[in-house]
Amino acid sequence: MTARHEHEVQLRWGDADSYGHVNHARALGPLEDARLAMAAGSPGTADGRDPDIILARLEVDYLRQLRYRVGERLCVRTRVLRLGRTSLTVRQELEQDGGVAIRADAVLVLFDFATDSSRPMTDAERTYWGGFLEAA
Repeated sequence: MTARHEHEVQLRWGDADSYGHVNHARALGPLEDARLAMAAGSPGTADGRDPDIILARLEVDYLRQLRYRVGERLCVRTRVLRLGRTSLTVRQELEQDGGVAIRADAVLVLFDFATDSSRPMTDAERTYWGGFLEAA
């Protein structure tokens, strides 16, 4: 069984139009929040700092309308599809009303901000991210 990271999110009133439909661009915020929460647990993240990881690619499928509802908490499930030398690919699913509303694949690159370039994944990071790796 694949280990997944689950992160609870809440949409904001300003994310929706007058019909209560969440704007496609605003719907990506909860996915980013979930990715950052997952990355915060990585051993490559120093206390009090954001993860040294950047988004290199994002492919999004909007499978059904996402609706804003006051106080509704939604779950973003994230798992790792691929581990590379300097990057990883994650799949995220945001559910509402018992079905997946948004599915996204994101390529995340481990980054050294001092040298402004990607960096290799450490053994500890590989172990951490590998814990979320989808079985083939």
